[in-house]
Amino acid sequence: MIPGILIALLTFPGVIVHEAAHMLFCRLRGVAVFDACFFRLGNPCGYVSHERVNDFNSLFLVAVGPFIVNSLLCVVFCLPASVPVSMFGQQDLVSYFFLWLGVSIGMHAFPSTGDAQNLWRAAKVGARQGNVLAMMSLPLVVVIYAANLARFFWIDYAYGVALGLGLPELVLKRIA
Repeated sequence: MIPGILIALLTFPGVIVHEAAHMLFCRLRGVAVFDACFFRLGNPCGYVSHERVNDFNSLFLVAVGPFIVNSLLCVVFCLPASVPVSMFGQQDLVSYFFLWLGVSIGMHAFPSTGDAQNLWRAAKVGARQGNVLAMMSLPLVVVIYAANLARFFWIDYAYGVALGLGLPELVLKRIA
């Protein structure tokens, strides 16, 4: 077993981007941020402490923001870095750096169980009030919980690799 602290050290850009995404969506939705730690050697490795969010749509974006941002940045960094490595077989350190960066960011895309708990509570209330996004997010929260449980089996790493290395490979094969 590899300690979580070592994984966090090896993939620290993903932790930083994850917390920055929470903060970004807080700012975009007008949610006051009280405290933020983008990376530390502890549990959790990062956090954003913000005011209570009563609007479901805002809560949804703040909770799921890292999934959106981290997934997007994973592809943005990995796709161009894949070209010299996959298409031309170049052993290029800069490309490998960007592949590591992209996969590290992609690995930290999943919202935490704390985010899932907040989203679950608010989604139940919102669904009763007829909020369509709240209704649709109930199964999503189950997937978030499952993904967090599957971290023991490296699902977060598998996601980062599939998105950062597998997707570019598929795209590049279509182009070539």
